Amino acid sequence: MQFNSYLFLFVFLPLTLAGYFGLYRLGRDRGARLFLAGASFVFFGYGNPWYVALLLVSALFNWRVSRLLLGKAGSRLLLACGILANVGLLFYYKYFNFFIDNLNLLLKEDWVFAQVLLPAGISFFTFQQIAWLVDSYRQETGGYGFLDYLVFTVYFPKISMGPILLHGEFLPLLREEKRHRPDAAYMAQGLRMLAAGLFKKVILAEFFGEAVSWGYGDTAVLSASDAFCVMLAYTFQLYFDFSGYCDMAQGVSRMFHLELPQNFNSPYKALSPVDFWKRWHMTLTRFLRTYIYFPLGGSRKGAARTYINIMIIFLVSGIWHGAAWTFIFWGLLHGLAQCAERALGGIWRGLHPAFQWMCTFLFVNVGWVFFRAETIGQGVEFLKRMGNFSNMQLSPGFIESFSMVELPALFTDHRVMTVALAYAAALCLVMNGKNMDERPFRPSVLSAAGTALLLVWSVLSLSGISTFIYFQF
Repeated sequence: MQFNSYLFLFVFLPLTLAGYFGLYRLGRDRGARLFLAGASFVFFGYGNPWYVALLLVSALFNWRVSRLLLGKAGSRLLLACGILANVGLLFYYKYFNFFIDNLNLLLKEDWVFAQVLLPAGISFFTFQQIAWLVDSYRQETGGYGFLDYLVFTVYFPKISMGPILLHGEFLPLLREEKRHRPDAAYMAQGLRMLAAGLFKKVILAEFFGEAVSWGYGDTAVLSASDAFCVMLAYTFQLYFDFSGYCDMAQGVSRMFHLELPQNFNSPYKALSPVDFWKRWHMTLTRFLRTYIYFPLGGSRKGAARTYINIMIIFLVSGIWHGAAWTFIFWGLLHGLAQCAERALGGIWRGLHPAFQWMCTFLFVNVGWVFFRAETIGQGVEFLKRMGNFSNMQLSPGFIESFSMVELPALFTDHRVMTVALAYAAALCLVMNGKNMDERPFRPSVLSAAGTALLLVWSVLSLSGISTFIYFQF
């Protein structure tokens, strides 16, 4: 099930809120949590009920391993087996097809196996399960029962696309009695965040997504200006799509009087590659740092080992994002940039902040070219087109790719001006707009009207909207 659907907004969410708080009002605390877990299974399994069985088996397995780890302090072998089982499950569902395809190319064979369907969100809940096992190995999860763990594992606002949650920032909130009663302030805050996230996805991301689909549909026809504008369009689309989902996840969670960690902090304001990864997909960065980089030795074992560790975590990041060489190449690009920044050190910090931002923003954009490309070759061809200064004319096809059916004639009659204004507004939003977490909540008629406007506009535009980009990861 998707957040940006009529079924979720008008059926699933209201019924789940009513059932959850209704059971707490009746004094059925365990029943309320069990109801939330059950609703999360319905959310996850909608469209393919077999995924519910997969998620339940994974949860039961990891719960059992975590209990064994708590009873056998220091059992690294058991921890390793638990982690390998989770990685093996992820490999089978996400990378088996990729592995067979590349093995066929290498061996010049034509082996055919049944195509494995990818369960939504498997990368997110696999990393969360690994974190739970490691924390159990560290004897940090002993105070929780199975029902608490189950809600933590399958909680629907984050099950499909994160953020990657840690037990210590969620389970204590689930037990606080003051959060078991409906509260108008929490509901209003949640609705505002839900409306903002929905607007980002349905209006902003979809607007730029049409140009991206046009540009990558046939890179051979792109002029330099086309390629540059398509590159920027994907940069905006990806941000509004994923940060929009995270705003919606946080907003829905706030309506349940629970909280999810911040996942974005104005990433396109970053002044270096290191700074970018402190701002982009922050819970993934935290996982890679805490559960891979530090156990590998971090920066404590000399410069050469530090650079190797950095490359390992960004290789993992690339592979985690998708079963394609483009994601691996993208991860290695960011790993090399991290190493280069570390090596340059004071030289980079001595540059003017405006120059630092320009270089970082350009690098991130170039990285997104390969992230979006079907093949590394297509990404290279795209960059070549961008460097072909003999053809700087914007193609009519690029301008026509933007759907403006909902806009007044003043804008549709001046499409070039409208597209230019949209790019300027998007750049202004990503550079100057505050995160929803940073915006103080002050109830007023104006804020209520703004929330209603965003919500109505987005809901009326839901028909034909694509799934979230990170849904495939």
